Amino acid sequence: MTECKRAVAYVRVSSASQVEGYSLDAQERLFTELCKNRDWQSVRIYREEGKSAHVDSIHKRPVFRKLLEDAAKDEFDVVVVHTLDRWSRNLTVTLESLKILGRYGIGLVSIVENLDYSKPDGILFTQMLGAFAQYFSEALSTHVRKGLDQRAYEGKHNGCIPFGYESCWELGEKGEKKRHCLVEHQGGIHIHPIERQAAEGLFRRYSVGTTTLSQLAAWLNEQGFRTRNTKNLPDANGNLVSGPRLFTSSSVRNILHNPFYAGQITHRGKLMPGAHEALISQELFDLVQLTLRKNSGRSETLKALPEREYLLKGLARCAYCGMPMWAQTYHNGGRYYREHRASRSIEQCVAHGGTIPCEVVDRQMIELVSAIELKESWLEEVLSVISLKDEVDRVTKEREQVNIKLKRMAKAYIDGLISDDEYNRQKKVYGLALESLVVSDYNASEEAGKLIMNLLSLWDKATLSEQRKLLLTMLDAVYIDFKKSKSIIAVKPKPPFKPIFQVAVSKKDSKIRILNEPFGKGPIGSSLFLVETGEGWTLPETMVMGFAGC
Repeated sequence: MTECKRAVAYVRVSSASQVEGYSLDAQERLFTELCKNRDWQSVRIYREEGKSAHVDSIHKRPVFRKLLEDAAKDEFDVVVVHTLDRWSRNLTVTLESLKILGRYGIGLVSIVENLDYSKPDGILFTQMLGAFAQYFSEALSTHVRKGLDQRAYEGKHNGCIPFGYESCWELGEKGEKKRHCLVEHQGGIHIHPIERQAAEGLFRRYSVGTTTLSQLAAWLNEQGFRTRNTKNLPDANGNLVSGPRLFTSSSVRNILHNPFYAGQITHRGKLMPGAHEALISQELFDLVQLTLRKNSGRSETLKALPEREYLLKGLARCAYCGMPMWAQTYHNGGRYYREHRASRSIEQCVAHGGTIPCEVVDRQMIELVSAIELKESWLEEVLSVISLKDEVDRVTKEREQVNIKLKRMAKAYIDGLISDDEYNRQKKVYGLALESLVVSDYNASEEAGKLIMNLLSLWDKATLSEQRKLLLTMLDAVYIDFKKSKSIIAVKPKPPFKPIFQVAVSKKDSKIRILNEPFGKGPIGSSLFLVETGEGWTLPETMVMGFAGC
């Protein structure tokens, strides 16, 4: 009777576009069919989304690393991949990973190449194909670079076509290229008949020196223009979305800095003459660059402004729209966190233009840090939250056994019972075993708890910059109500700190505390912890709706 093998699949795509397409589903379907045909038990599917296989380290691919860590737990007998290049295109990574599988007697099967690593001929062919995959990837990269260099030498643009221009070509229904111009323009690009006036207007308006970048962004948005965004960018809820967005000060600044509009292209940090038609004169472009330097305080005749530190820089977020806040020092010396006064890349926030003094929010943050306290039994409670007590006990016992074997082997080596080569080989094997015997969630939470235990003493001795780094270690975001309560209303801890926050308590007589239970549902809402001040407050309806939708 044929042995029923326990199989897992490793499916991977290397770009966001493939993640959104059918590649992952197709790989999973073929895996399911293979298991059915061979009477294998389908145990699990490891999905690696948006990661390249052409990396020089296993640690740069977290799901791939997790699969190799699970190999030591005797949970499966064979790993199935669609093709070998889905597994790895780097020969070093391929051989290193196959050694790990071989150590635990786990086979690797490739559906397309019809290879089985558990067989002797499969070992040979797998290593050969791994070398070919790496060679192909590097050769393809070299050819792509040559092609981009040649386009640049011909004055043709590489990358997305800037606002105000459009390509002479478009894709048909079947993916074929179709020219929509009577005659192709030089460089394959021509000026957009509708966006031309707006793009040129940006340069002329800003060159006068009386218009700000945010005013120009609002002017473009009011006319119905949107950016040419093609990348997946996070929205207020942290979800990756693509497509046109509202113009912002940053996107307008990028346009004004782009020499493409003056008939030049940039390639590998060098300016080259472009084959396309210039939209503005070189004189106007140079005048705008001078105005940008003056307005930014970075004129060549002036020294750069000193870097200012803010406690919640990079953490402060609007409680109404979820977007990051700005930190700014005004001419009178006042320091404020503020909502954007003009446009964002999303719809305008109901709290737009709101400000709150840094000292008010920073004081609340310091009180919050001082209020966090862990009981003596915090570690047991954390284990209960993450449901890993049995796994931690098992791993602890196995680590003790490996350490005992290491000591016995060292004694045997000292007594001359084993050779140098055998000692080094076994030492490496036991070392790898110890590396694999970890419970990542538990270890991360344990380190997080130790930081919380020592947080107050570290905080008192730290500078403002060091205090900010401590917060960045613990938190992903601090949500502030700029409109009504003028206070911190929620925090989002980093994943290792989430169970710590769930078991933390507030010190007696504290003016501020964290409500232990996460608020809302979904990937973001379930990671938010509400903050309550001594005065008490009620969540505004718009915030409740926003968080509940996370």
